[in-house]
Amino acid sequence: MVPSTLIRSKAVRCLPVVLAALFFAGCGTQKPDQSSAHMQGEAQANSAFYLQQMQQSSNDTKTNWQLLAIRALIQEGKRQQATELYQQLPEELNDEQRRERSLLDIELILANKNYQGAAAALASLDTSGFNDAQKARYYQAQIDASQGRPSLALLRALVAQEPLLKPADKQKNIDATWQALSSMTPEQAKALVINADENVLLGWLDLQRMWFDNRNDPAMLKAGIKDWQTRYPQNPGAKMLPTQLINVQNFKPASTDKIALLLPLNGQAAVFGRAIQQGFEAAKNTGASPVNTPQPDVAAQPATENAPQAVNADGVASPAAASVNDLTQDASAPVSEPAAQTPVAQAAASAPANPGAEIKIYDTSSQPLNQVLDQVQQDGASIVVGPLLKPNVEELLRSNTPLNVLVLNEPENVQPRANLCYFALSPEDEARDGASHIWQQGHRNPLILVPRNSLGDRVTRAFAEQWQHLGGGTVLQQKFGSVSELKMGINSGSGIALTGSPVASSLPTQPATTIGGLTIPAPPTDAQITAGSSGNVDAVYIVASQDEVALIKPMIAMRTGSRNGATLYASSRSSQGSTGPDFRLEMEGLQFSEIPMLAGENPSLQQQALAAVNNDYSLARLYAMGVDAWSLANHFSQMRQVQGFQLSGNTGMLTANQDCVINRKLTWLKYQQGQVVPAN
Repeated sequence: MVPSTLIRSKAVRCLPVVLAALFFAGCGTQKPDQSSAHMQGEAQANSAFYLQQMQQSSNDTKTNWQLLAIRALIQEGKRQQATELYQQLPEELNDEQRRERSLLDIELILANKNYQGAAAALASLDTSGFNDAQKARYYQAQIDASQGRPSLALLRALVAQEPLLKPADKQKNIDATWQALSSMTPEQAKALVINADENVLLGWLDLQRMWFDNRNDPAMLKAGIKDWQTRYPQNPGAKMLPTQLINVQNFKPASTDKIALLLPLNGQAAVFGRAIQQGFEAAKNTGASPVNTPQPDVAAQPATENAPQAVNADGVASPAAASVNDLTQDASAPVSEPAAQTPVAQAAASAPANPGAEIKIYDTSSQPLNQVLDQVQQDGASIVVGPLLKPNVEELLRSNTPLNVLVLNEPENVQPRANLCYFALSPEDEARDGASHIWQQGHRNPLILVPRNSLGDRVTRAFAEQWQHLGGGTVLQQKFGSVSELKMGINSGSGIALTGSPVASSLPTQPATTIGGLTIPAPPTDAQITAGSSGNVDAVYIVASQDEVALIKPMIAMRTGSRNGATLYASSRSSQGSTGPDFRLEMEGLQFSEIPMLAGENPSLQQQALAAVNNDYSLARLYAMGVDAWSLANHFSQMRQVQGFQLSGNTGMLTANQDCVINRKLTWLKYQQGQVVPAN
């Protein structure tokens, strides 16, 4: 038997070894620093996880978790919390942390919608030492700073980002690349100059050219895509087609054998319904749907002074309540030269319609719309054109009809549905086109003059939104009252100053914030609001009737002088058929928009339309709308399934956006030495 004293002695001698083993074993069970993997982009979590890790850590590890929490908060849209946490970062950072902070600087600036500030920071950013995940974020910041406006810089950022992305994120990049390419005009595309070694971008531009040439012919487009994939097998877009082009490959034309035309044929709006019906049926019977090849000029009959005027623009898809100028009524005011047709226009003009289609008219003023739709389905209609009045449009949306419908108006809130397209001659549509035209002419400080009513509010909002989309800044607005109020202003000698208040939607909503040495601006000051008084306003868009604009233009000159430097623009509301040489001389330099048919681009149809509506120019617009509605109904599948479909219509160059809302590019004219000439 071993003595007990010996056992105790051995136990005492072994104790330090056991304790050491336990100590090192304990060290081995501590969690390793996981922040590095997250910093490298190998793992990702939400802000709550990173904040918890930050609270449980110290020193560099804590700073890593703090940087990760800031990034996650930005991604989650928690801008204020991200900014506060950013401002708590320690002064001393290691190289890896400084690189991460430099990216967070820009991502916070972008989160505050200071795109110019972000672009300036990106230009001076040192990207050496960035890992692949950080490089992908750097290119994403460039993409976000572009605000979706197509450019060579945007395309290069998208191409450079694609190989850095995980497979799950590549489709989004490819779709964004195609969106940028397809958003360009052919002129913008031709102006791009790339380097000889940019092979991927070269392939994308070749796909773009093929698409420009074939976008109105689904069969040719399908064949072109297949050929392009064969010629550029290594291009990312060939391996993973953009979603829009996948839709082209799956294109199936819709039947137009039976067309239901839903219009008000009784009551106050019946005159509008009849005008659209006449245009629709004339297009079917004569094939007058697109803008035709110019014919010899035919003088139209002069407008009658007592022609009926269009009523409530809220209820009807009319662009204005005023008549439109007949540009052929006076030999001293020749019509504009018809624009040469582009290949797109020629393709649209030759596109086949279905002259054998059966058209049935349904009166939406005689019974509830749901009953009309039930009857349409029982009659076996393959496509519906209409309704026209906004209350009926709202009823249509509530009905959730499965029928394909070309709606002849646009609701306040467009609901994107696979079976609906929206076609309206709205004042908002004109305002958006006006903003684009003014932007293209190089002006950057617009003032919009609108009536003091709901129409003025809607037009102002549409103009400002489009201006922002184009990359513009603050839009100033000024409202005017009735003709009698304007006359009082002339008699008092007060005139109209080129000043206004900023449109709310075009202003930053947050106070100034400093991030990474850059200050995000606060809303404009009173001095900025009245910037026009110092001559900064360089364009004025006027939404007024002929009587109103006849007073507004001289009132502007009265206050600012005839050579104030600001170009004046007006919607078609200002143009009527009864204007004479005196008015045209008074309007010298004023530019105004007009539908192509009434701008002299389809004189034979213009004569036909005016004869059908007794020379009422508001109704002639709706007649032209009916003509274009026939063409759009026959191309319903292309509008819904083929991105970039265009139609050279009589109410404008027609294109469909992703929600199948039909946009119109109008013709612009101007008064020059008593004549009406093309603005361009």
